Amino acid sequence: MSNLQNLTIHFPRKLTFGNGCIAALADDLVGLGCSSVLIITIKPLQSQLSKLVDDLERKNITVHINTDVEQEPSYQDFEQLMLVAVQANPDAVIGIGGGSVLDVAKLVAAQLNNSQSLQDIVGIGLLKGRTKTLICAPATSGTGSEVSPNAILVDDSDHQKKGIISPYLVPDIVYVDPLLSMSVPPHITAATGLDALIHCIEAYTNKFSHPLIDMYAIEGIRLIAANIVQAVNNGSDEHARAQVSMGSLLGGFCLGPVNTAAVHALSYPLGSSFNLAHGLSNALLLPYVMEFNYPSAAAKYAQVAIALGCQPQAKDMLTAKAGIAKIEQLVALCGIPARLREVNIPQDAIPEMAVNAMKITRLLKNNPREVTYTDAVDIYNAAY
Repeated sequence: MSNLQNLTIHFPRKLTFGNGCIAALADDLVGLGCSSVLIITIKPLQSQLSKLVDDLERKNITVHINTDVEQEPSYQDFEQLMLVAVQANPDAVIGIGGGSVLDVAKLVAAQLNNSQSLQDIVGIGLLKGRTKTLICAPATSGTGSEVSPNAILVDDSDHQKKGIISPYLVPDIVYVDPLLSMSVPPHITAATGLDALIHCIEAYTNKFSHPLIDMYAIEGIRLIAANIVQAVNNGSDEHARAQVSMGSLLGGFCLGPVNTAAVHALSYPLGSSFNLAHGLSNALLLPYVMEFNYPSAAAKYAQVAIALGCQPQAKDMLTAKAGIAKIEQLVALCGIPARLREVNIPQDAIPEMAVNAMKITRLLKNNPREVTYTDAVDIYNAAY
């Protein structure tokens, strides 16, 4: 153990997992002494949350609801929402939705009563504190944002995604209620579920991987791989939804202490330049980055393959290759495009995408194989 890197994990103070568990939110808020809350969510969830809102109001808790987050948020989007949040001045901020909603809710809670500007906190460990109660409940099974110390916004000045990473962004209370994901359409279920799978794969094969995180990562891979296709094809399957939700949660635990690597770094320009959904961008690139990486971490990628459901082969390299084929199969069965050209990305954009991807050093440094500009171009071309 003395050779292992130091590891710090920031867990939520309370985490509840299970069908219908979000019903406990009102009583928890009463126990915390909250009299006013801001719920950041999306319009399609409002009817599903009406019972919860009624319960809050019966308990004399003033409810402000905001549904402005409709895509990956920018600095400007966030600042506009902060004007609403300051006016509401809630005791607690509650994010109920996908990754963008949760990221924004985390930042809103952190920035209320905070003298630091948004620009002051962009980066790792720069946020100095949080005074408002923060509660998150994912409505998709993908980002793991509900338990991670990360939040991502798009910088309007250069259209690049920027990360804010701080233990103060880990929520106080988390409700992982798989029933919230039941109404998520197949294409979003596929993209977010595969994104969660990638969190686990990139954490496990990471240059800075750690046995404590490996446990979460391997189990997350196993759960998602075994259930994602059923969750996509039959969204009313509560068992499949719960298994993918659990896998996504485990992937979220990987994001703080270990984080992701080249798949995510190379996917950022797809979102910032072409408005591709985050999960879709990652799923498109995953097989090609795995193909690039596995010679440098064959034993790790072999274990990934086995967790994906592949049989061990005579050599790790062969098992790892089987894992890449399995990923390609899962992507196809989930209805995700396999090529950049299928999502209308022009090939002549690749050099600029590679330039922008190389700026994401906080993730590229984690990759098991060094990625140069030329490598990035080659990976994009392979994916084209």
